[in-house]
Amino acid sequence: MTIWVDADACPAVIRDIICRAAQRTATPAVFVANRRPALPASPHIRSIVVGQGFDVADAEIARQCQEGDLLVSGDIPLAAQVLAKGAAAINFRGEAYSSDTIEGQLTLRDFMDNLRASGIQSGGPPPFSQADRQQFAGKLDQWLATRLRRTSPPAR
Repeated sequence: MTIWVDADACPAVIRDIICRAAQRTATPAVFVANRRPALPASPHIRSIVVGQGFDVADAEIARQCQEGDLLVSGDIPLAAQVLAKGAAAINFRGEAYSSDTIEGQLTLRDFMDNLRASGIQSGGPPPFSQADRQQFAGKLDQWLATRLRRTSPPAR
């Protein structure tokens, strides 16, 4: 089981939460980015630097992510690709992607793209609050606890 992170778009506070969780649970976390992200030294945390462009990083994550892994990303098409492989995916607020949420978010994204194309400006996503950080950390811990229970050998 590996946590895959779309690092170029990942807020620093979320990156720090993922790093702490990976170290605490000895779960591998891989940050895929166009340039090397600042990460703590740990045998459980690594980065993959790819060529420039978000699509290059997304393609690398989609290629390597496997069933049982977790993607942390705000990229909806990438989430759809890893879900199709049997992986799980959450956004930077800790909300899980599913087929239904992906369809709804793609519709909203298309709507917002059309608004921007017509010259209407949107304010973008709201900044992360302390509650958002806590929600993300709680969802990540919940996911890790569930996966670690499944992979632990039975108690004797």
